Amino acid sequence: MISAVLWLGAKANVVKSELEAATQLIPLLKEDVAGDRPQDAAKTAERLRAHTGAAREAADDPLWTLASAAPGVGPNFSAVAEVARSADDVSTLGVGPLVKVFGSLDWDSLLPNSEGTNLEPIQDASPSVTSAAHAVRVSADRLARIDTNGLLPQVAEPLVRAREQLESVTGALDAAASASQVAPDMLGAQGTRNYLLMIQNNAEARASGGIPGALAVLTLDQGKLSLGLQSSAGEVGVMQPPLAVDAEQQQIYSVRLGKYMQDVNLTPDFPTSATSAQAMWEKKTGQRVDGVISVDPVALSYILNATGSIKISNPELDALASGGLPTELNGNNVVATLLSDVYAKIESPRLQDAYFAGVAHEIFSALSSGKADAKGLLEGVTRGASEGRVLIWSSNRDEQSVLGKYPLSGSIAGPSVSPAQFGVYFNDGTGAKMDYHMKRSVQLIEECTGDEYGQVRVRITSTNNAPADAATSLPAYVTGDGVFGVPPGMVRTNVIAYGPVQANVETVMVDGKRTDFAAHQHSNRPVGSVTVMLAPGQSSTVELTFGKIVQHTEPNLVVTPTVQPVKDVVLGNKRAECAPEK
Repeated sequence: MISAVLWLGAKANVVKSELEAATQLIPLLKEDVAGDRPQDAAKTAERLRAHTGAAREAADDPLWTLASAAPGVGPNFSAVAEVARSADDVSTLGVGPLVKVFGSLDWDSLLPNSEGTNLEPIQDASPSVTSAAHAVRVSADRLARIDTNGLLPQVAEPLVRAREQLESVTGALDAAASASQVAPDMLGAQGTRNYLLMIQNNAEARASGGIPGALAVLTLDQGKLSLGLQSSAGEVGVMQPPLAVDAEQQQIYSVRLGKYMQDVNLTPDFPTSATSAQAMWEKKTGQRVDGVISVDPVALSYILNATGSIKISNPELDALASGGLPTELNGNNVVATLLSDVYAKIESPRLQDAYFAGVAHEIFSALSSGKADAKGLLEGVTRGASEGRVLIWSSNRDEQSVLGKYPLSGSIAGPSVSPAQFGVYFNDGTGAKMDYHMKRSVQLIEECTGDEYGQVRVRITSTNNAPADAATSLPAYVTGDGVFGVPPGMVRTNVIAYGPVQANVETVMVDGKRTDFAAHQHSNRPVGSVTVMLAPGQSSTVELTFGKIVQHTEPNLVVTPTVQPVKDVVLGNKRAECAPEK
């Protein structure tokens, strides 16, 4: 018996030391990948596999297996063995193939450009990436099934850390696998693809970002990128009769969804907006596009950080910019230029649209030239997608079913929506470009209910930071000049909040006073909306309380992307102070 205990102790020390050594290599592996050192990454991965393999071998010892079945202490031995096996599976079946893929790809050559791109490496990498993602997911699921109740602290704590580490990468690996499956075809590997590029203007809020401004057709053929026909939402005109929109959304957002290109994204559901935009474009131009890609000026600033500054070399743009707009645009000045300065320097809305479209053309010309830093561009686009500033819809059902799993689909229902997701969206009611001057914050406050249901208060604070003399100091096109009944300088906003499936909107408070509100349903999610109007310098706080929440997971929040950094808008969740139980 003593010898068996000593033997198990020795094996436990091997497992512990080998897993600790493997853990210490993970930051080094990340550095090798981030530093674009594929050979070093391969060596680090090999060392990682050696350590996890040794830990697994120790935990697969026959005596260890026998101890795992023993009453009382058995679950501890079993849990340690599962952690060791999972670590080895991840390093062998996950990290190993991914590092090989990393070493085989020339990121710069994979960028869309004016000459075309060899997409075969992405297609060849897809099986490896997919199998690696599957291996990591299976390991994560195995560890998640282990009951930590009754485990010794020295076993339970490493198990929890291992779960957290796996969960932190499974989503990214699943996304990489999905991208490797659909990206080649979407980039034109099997034939030319045309996408309607829609640039949302955050100066006039819409639920998914801002009013569609510049429009253009983005063509991809074997990775060759070009910009075709350009237009604006205003030029598309009025759809008569309006396009059909489902009854739920029409009740919330009116028939304007199917009537004006400027209003297709009054709904936060981007697949709805995109299908309407596709149909409107076809009706106006006769050209059917294969999908819709939406970006906003903040996302364009991320792209410019990767391409470097662009010079305004177009003679027409030079003429438009002669009133004092910058002759070079970069990641630091493009947002202010497109969302504010252009209105102060160019009076004609038609010419403002022309400048907007011209700048978009210059940016995508820089992209097509292959000028961008590949990793910087990937980081910028990834950041834009995570903030809801880059949205993609494909008319191909198989591709859309993959896109629909991720936030960049902009869906308000389906696999990309977490169980306890809340959404807060803003639609301009001023008919102007005053949202550039708005500052907003949103916070979820979990209330005490004393029963099995949850209750969450959604607190939305808005401030009109326009100058006090905005009515006269800002251009009439920016203030709206009272055309829609809003006095110049004031901002009217329709605030819409979504709760989780099956919950209810119970009350709405505006500045501490209970108020009437519009209550609706959209894809079985409760929707509450209220209108707020603010003068320069004025603030207002709206609080919507959602009750009968059946989801017992941490709530998360999605908001309309605005000019502000997301970190300034989305505040951390808060728990209300609960009275102690008697």
